[in-house]
Amino acid sequence: MHDIMIGTWAWGTGSNGGAMIFGKRQDPAVLRQAFEKAVDSGFLRWDTAAVYGMGTCETLLGELMKGREDIFLSTKYMPEKKYQSGALVRSFEASMARLGRERADLFWIHVPTHLTEDLRDAVPLLRSGRIASIGISNVSLDHIRQAEALLAKEGLTLGAVQNHCSLLRNDQQAIIDHCRAHGIIYYAYMVLEQGALSGRYSAAHHFPTFSMRNFAFPKRKFVQIAPLLAQMQEMAARYGIDPSQIPILWAVGKGAVPIVGITRPAHAEALAAAMQVRLTPEELAALEQTAAQTGIRQQGIWEPQ
Repeated sequence: MHDIMIGTWAWGTGSNGGAMIFGKRQDPAVLRQAFEKAVDSGFLRWDTAAVYGMGTCETLLGELMKGREDIFLSTKYMPEKKYQSGALVRSFEASMARLGRERADLFWIHVPTHLTEDLRDAVPLLRSGRIASIGISNVSLDHIRQAEALLAKEGLTLGAVQNHCSLLRNDQQAIIDHCRAHGIIYYAYMVLEQGALSGRYSAAHHFPTFSMRNFAFPKRKFVQIAPLLAQMQEMAARYGIDPSQIPILWAVGKGAVPIVGITRPAHAEALAAAMQVRLTPEELAALEQTAAQTGIRQQGIWEPQ
């Protein structure tokens, strides 16, 4: 199993799905091919969420996972603004029904809106084994310490942290170091900035106009990152890999497990081809220097400051 998590946000339909966020509705038949190619290539960690396409991602992934007990399953609960007793458990059960599973290998609290209450609600599911490991997402170091202390009182441990981490959001090292020191797996999401760092887009060929990622990363930002994209292209050519893999390998070099979205078999093939490559410390530093010169600190509208 590769130390990469495959993400499925772009798979969903309708609200918060692929067309709304990414500007493209995906073909389920092609997604099936992508899933099979990825699994055959050793990518067995899969990540989804109840809010990705409002359940449609979970439903499709559940169909594809049938009979595949070797798949490591990760999904998430999105809290409402106001705490509701039992909401986490209800969301968990609904997710498991859509995914066709009795248990989750990793279950996330998607945002720390009322972290203490939600963690307490997750404790019985952890004790029963329905949740093998609990994770928290979009969190600060203070949130992580709070979660660790609460779970420790229950004789439990925090399993994972998942935050936005990329060359254009490179402010996570203290959290990564804390996770490494405390046996917590750090997962990095949006390492490709929803495709902005894939090398497939530019100021001349940017995101679909009517998509959330276009609002988050307009044409002017592609002008700013042009030197970074050129550096990625040059670095990828030296290793004989696709430029889209350079930001992923950077995240690996930082000590993170990247979450990488795929929608086509070719994406899985490119990812597999890069798994034998490790960037040098000098290459990591050079990428970071160029990225810092863009002046961009990318942030999702759902993230805390």
